[in-house]
Amino acid sequence: MENPFIFGTATYDEWFTDREKDLERLSANFHNGINTIIISPRRWGKTSLVMKASTNVNRKDLKIVMLDIFSCRSEEDFYELFALEIIKQTSNKWEEWVKNTKRFLAALMPRISFGADPLNDFSISFDLSNKRITEEEVLSLPQKIASAKKINIVVCIDEFQQIAEFNHSLSFQKKLRSVWQLQKQVSYCLFGSKKHLMNELFSKPSLPFYRFGDLIFLQKIETHYWVKYIQSRFSLTHKTISADLVERICQTVDNHSSYVQQFAWLIWVRTENEATEQHFEEGKNDLINQNSILYYNYIANLTALQINFLHALVDGIHHEFSKKEVLTKYNLGASSNIARIKKSLEQKELIDIYPQKVLINDPVFKLWLKRSDFKILKA
Repeated sequence: MENPFIFGTATYDEWFTDREKDLERLSANFHNGINTIIISPRRWGKTSLVMKASTNVNRKDLKIVMLDIFSCRSEEDFYELFALEIIKQTSNKWEEWVKNTKRFLAALMPRISFGADPLNDFSISFDLSNKRITEEEVLSLPQKIASAKKINIVVCIDEFQQIAEFNHSLSFQKKLRSVWQLQKQVSYCLFGSKKHLMNELFSKPSLPFYRFGDLIFLQKIETHYWVKYIQSRFSLTHKTISADLVERICQTVDNHSSYVQQFAWLIWVRTENEATEQHFEEGKNDLINQNSILYYNYIANLTALQINFLHALVDGIHHEFSKKEVLTKYNLGASSNIARIKKSLEQKELIDIYPQKVLINDPVFKLWLKRSDFKILKA
């Protein structure tokens, strides 16, 4: 085995661990046509979970369509990508792509083009002069195909929070909801990497996607699952690692899925036979150093007040930031600053705000801050 651990990308097959209850719930939603929203901090395994559930589908009359809208910057981008992936992933060959594009999107007079590789380089674009027709035709496309082919479709959209960045986002959300909620043979699985935006889209009663479907707040994988998984990966390559060392890996990176895999990898590559304390420390330092440039960029774009607030979090202050002693020790200025600091750091995706506490959401960034020479700054 050349690669016993996967990180920085979606995991699959034997690299997928635990999530049995989440997987069972999501698979049941797929089979029963229940809309699903998955919310968690970035790199906790949302995409891996959705991909795993899609491979569990064993019905010929159920199609799973996967698309990532991270590159979409406008409604028009969304419509073209949405139509393209629906057509491609519900058709079997490129000739059928063309046929179905003309059949189901005829009113839009679509422009179809192929690149050097017709099996992959296929694109659709529209004349957007009649925008209302474009919207209705494209958003209705999955139901039209499902009805014509007598199948059910699950449309899984990654980075769904991107729609919050579109111009006139609220009206766009209303359009999506108004069309999608009436589709009988189509359900949606919506997930994304920006937790605070996903929370806002689906948890605010005033917004269109409130109560759109089954809301899954993904939790961290528990340590005992990681112990079993990591020891088995070492064993498959004729190496060993103690349960105690695996538990320390989990504790060090706060059971963050991607970092657990990366940390285990960094120890594994140093291990000839049995992982040792030295391998652990070297792997930990390497993990921090590999991300240091990214973290310097984080700090470079922060104000003194924001840096000082992060220092408070590193020191274990997770609430009651407006106390006089906290404001003084960490040079946070007036208590009126706190709400603004928290909102800004959340928007920068550096912290997660819970009802009773605030936490740095990247455990390795927290380790780097502890190790760095950044001092509390004058505001």
